[in-house]
Amino acid sequence: MSTLFLAHPEPDGTLAKSALEALSATIQLAASLETPFCVGLVGENPGPAANSIAGCGAARILTVSGAQFSQARYATDAAAAEALCRATAATLVTTPATSRWNRVLPGVAHRLGGHADSHVTGLTVAAGQPSISRWFYRQRMEAVFTRSTRPWLLALEGGIAPVAAVSNRQAQVTAPIENITLTLPATRTQVTGFEAPASDQQTIRPDADLLFVTGAGWTKKQADGTVKVAEAGALILDFLRLSRSSLGSTKSLVDLGGEGQSVLPFLSHLNQIGQTGSTPRHAKGLATCCHGEEPHTVGWRFIGERRAISMDANCGWARGKADILYVADAFAVMAEVNALLAT
Repeated sequence: MSTLFLAHPEPDGTLAKSALEALSATIQLAASLETPFCVGLVGENPGPAANSIAGCGAARILTVSGAQFSQARYATDAAAAEALCRATAATLVTTPATSRWNRVLPGVAHRLGGHADSHVTGLTVAAGQPSISRWFYRQRMEAVFTRSTRPWLLALEGGIAPVAAVSNRQAQVTAPIENITLTLPATRTQVTGFEAPASDQQTIRPDADLLFVTGAGWTKKQADGTVKVAEAGALILDFLRLSRSSLGSTKSLVDLGGEGQSVLPFLSHLNQIGQTGSTPRHAKGLATCCHGEEPHTVGWRFIGERRAISMDANCGWARGKADILYVADAFAVMAEVNALLAT
């Protein structure tokens, strides 16, 4: 049994945090199986990334390089992954669960006659056989299972292992790189550029230490009987700008627009967490103006420390779901917090 770790360098030539976490999990898996592992990198110039992990203990470091691999494209990425799998004869293949790898793994598994599983949140070994953990039914049920089909391709979620400490132990060490040459199929997709919001308008930050979640209470009538959506929006955006946290929202707040009610214009379904949204992983979380159990029981499963601000000490979220609860007006609390952060 052999293991192959696949990754793609970032535009600056480094490996992202999610890739280093997946590499750490792969190193632990290979050690538990007592088998060697290889590293495969795909990108325009993966050499610097390969050098940065030269001390990871891999038996081989292979690359597929060229300008055609600088951008995510199914045809080229699938061909590169297939070539690396065949070159190493890997029976287990691990990747970080990025959009780029999640898109191509099923197709690569089909070409190799194997099987692919995504959203893997744990790797264990028992009696020499690997097993994976995965959540089902909107993150309500966790299953631990194994497969006999090989190769087995696994997309590993972020946060399941610490970042691999694999920097070179010697100065000026160059990793022995084996470059794989491919004859690529004809491609019709051309990447012409990116459209993205300005950095100060970005609200979703997966690597942020803090997740700030807004609830529908921000758009409801306040203690004085008035709706203060504009003030709420200013408080929330100021906090995001000052703290560089990531913004989440409950389903009720995201869907208010369809009910003809006032909404926070910067929220979309991409911010939604919980029952029908994402399950983010951050060191800390702060919920404001939220109520009910479902969004946070499910969506906050992997948050390290959970705090909440609510006027109702008996709501479903406050009772047993928060590590620390502040029974207070979120408008007043966040205004004070913003003033402290600005000093």
